[in-house]
Amino acid sequence: DNVEWSEEQEASARSKVEENSSQLLSQDKQEEYEVNAKRYWDDFYKIHENGFFKDRHWLFTEFPELAPTRNPSQKGDSVHEFSNKEELSNEGLGTCENGHCSLETRTHNQLNLIKSKPKICTEEVATQKYCELNQSDGNYPGSSASYRILEVGCGAGNTVFPILQTNNDPGLFVYCCDFSTTAVDLVQNNAEYDSSRCFAFVHDLCNDQSPFPMPDESLDIVILIFVLSAILPEKMQCIVNRLSRLLKPGGMILLRDYGRYDLAQLRFKKGQCLSDNFYVRGDGTRVYFFTQDELNDLFTTAGLEKIQNLVDRRLQVNRGKQMTMYRVWIQCKYRKPAAPQL
Repeated sequence: DNVEWSEEQEASARSKVEENSSQLLSQDKQEEYEVNAKRYWDDFYKIHENGFFKDRHWLFTEFPELAPTRNPSQKGDSVHEFSNKEELSNEGLGTCENGHCSLETRTHNQLNLIKSKPKICTEEVATQKYCELNQSDGNYPGSSASYRILEVGCGAGNTVFPILQTNNDPGLFVYCCDFSTTAVDLVQNNAEYDSSRCFAFVHDLCNDQSPFPMPDESLDIVILIFVLSAILPEKMQCIVNRLSRLLKPGGMILLRDYGRYDLAQLRFKKGQCLSDNFYVRGDGTRVYFFTQDELNDLFTTAGLEKIQNLVDRRLQVNRGKQMTMYRVWIQCKYRKPAAPQL
């Protein structure tokens, strides 16, 4: 944990990145990956379903705000031990070959409707009509909750379900969304999915006209786990701005994502680079590798204040393959300033 890199090691990593980014994909190919991004992620979840990542039980160590004994104002300036070492070995790397490092309701009747039709928000049009209907009179899924969490990029539910299983706060309501219809279907069809405590929906973060089912300033927590890195870099600021508007005063965004010179970045080959530190994997999904300053700029520009922004460097050893792997992740907590006292 918290491995210190030598100057030689950092220089070697920098050299590998310069080499694998020396040849950029053509603009036509880059546009193709952007246009077909949803299809690539749908295909990813059709192949892996819910077996790719392990449930992220380490979340409650790193982000105690998600646990029943939450303390949203906790500083958390240091990275704790992960409680699930198997998660560590899989997160964001997977089989990593040839640069492929993939990764309540308004009324009782409405509640029954959601339960009987679990795919009510698996399409953008259905989401928009449903969400507009609910918000028009101040009622929406989770409107009676006292603590609301949104996970963006929920995948197959490897964050959502540990939260629901661990946090029995009766006032808790968890929203989760993903770009991939297949991923949302996996969440909604999971035996642990409880529509009285959770609402899963398809959402395109890059479309600023794509609605959220909850109003602005209604969320206590927004979770971004290896999600922002999958988005076109020039669209990131607009997305962070939108998410910050959903937070209550005092609410926080919790992020964990890829750091510069992570093993996954060093393993890319020439011809997979889209732009500086932005790559396409073998399955068509994309990934960006951040610095602390880049993330700090994104969040502070959106009006949030820093609680935590740190680099987590880890050395993993695969004894079977006699391999050492250096992982670099960045963990952040940024808070919306509390409303001034009158």
